[in-house]
Amino acid sequence: MHVAHLSLTDFRSYASVELGLEPGVTAFVGPNGQGKTNLVEALGYVATHSSHRVAGDAPLVRQGATRAIVRCAVQRDDRRALIELEINPGRANRARLNRSPVSRARDAVGLLRTVLFAPEDLSLSKGDPSERRRFLDDLLVARAPRFAGVRADYDRVLKQRGALLRTAAQARRGSRSARRQEGDSGFAAAGAGDVLSTLEVWDAHLARHGAELLRARLELIEALRPLVAGAYAALAPSSAPATLAYRSTLSTGGDQGEGDQEGEVPGERGSFDTQTLSTDLGKTLEERLRERLLEVRQSELDRGVTLVGPHRDDLILGLGDLPARGYASHGESWSFALALRLAAYDLLRADGGDPVLVLDDVFAELDSQRRRRLAEIVAPAEQVLITAAVADDVPGELVGGRYDVAEGSVTRVR
Repeated sequence: MHVAHLSLTDFRSYASVELGLEPGVTAFVGPNGQGKTNLVEALGYVATHSSHRVAGDAPLVRQGATRAIVRCAVQRDDRRALIELEINPGRANRARLNRSPVSRARDAVGLLRTVLFAPEDLSLSKGDPSERRRFLDDLLVARAPRFAGVRADYDRVLKQRGALLRTAAQARRGSRSARRQEGDSGFAAAGAGDVLSTLEVWDAHLARHGAELLRARLELIEALRPLVAGAYAALAPSSAPATLAYRSTLSTGGDQGEGDQEGEVPGERGSFDTQTLSTDLGKTLEERLRERLLEVRQSELDRGVTLVGPHRDDLILGLGDLPARGYASHGESWSFALALRLAAYDLLRADGGDPVLVLDDVFAELDSQRRRRLAEIVAPAEQVLITAAVADDVPGELVGGRYDVAEGSVTRVR
């Protein structure tokens, strides 16, 4: 698989740009702030319908424009697909495949598969659990696009259930703000029994969608474990071995004490493998999730948040017997983040077809030894796209086509 052409209209800093691309290595070189990352960000958006730099779509639209359009021609074997995305902040995005509209934009997810290396990847080893959850879920979608729907369904249920819990918590506290918002008669009509009955319905939905997402994550980690260990050993051969484990609120119940804001659970306890979580006491993951929701219901009603589910779990990275977070050096943290991306690439390639590798200003962050090892590992890929501030940042093993990017223009020089 490779990208044969990229066309942007009103995306980020570009009013319009047309790029022809080929298999092998292509480098985009130019000073910082000139738009190099915007080009590869657009490709990442085609692949995942999200940006690795911002959470929302609004910053992706050029100032003064109302929408952005990204067109990407993807070549796979002897077939070419044209993917077109119309990005409409505040409204539904639209997608076309080979000039024909698709019913939902997310139906175009998975047609292009990319693995992106970026400076932000350091957050995989040093950042919050949400970064590692996103890594797992994005990889799930890349391997099986139907999980985009699973994620969307889970997020929808989580949002609705959270709104109900917040209303119940306000009612229980008798807060004045809640009474002003909903009205005394509203609270009288929605008694405790009605709230609990409605909550049970959302519990069932959350457990069903959450179990599907959790099971997929656990199976994914089992597949990633040896690949991460191998990639990390290649990047940092003198370091302790890299390990992966999964911490689930099925063990902790989500009641972690201080710092337990929505989605962030401190601590390193409660790590399990796939078999433990799937077969304990002969219960399904869905049954266990429903049980845990009942166990923490009082706390949820008091706090107004959902305390159990995949949205509060974490992927635990270890070096030997120690957690990487807090113990790994800066170089070890970088090596672990790179190992996760390399493992994702190996897994996608094993599924069939090389994904496009994107290295966004990564080499400037690495010492010479890690730079050389990473270059040797990725050089055989079918297509590698690199951004760099100066040409010397691109290792000799990755010499190929080159575009210079400056003052809003993209010029091919090799």
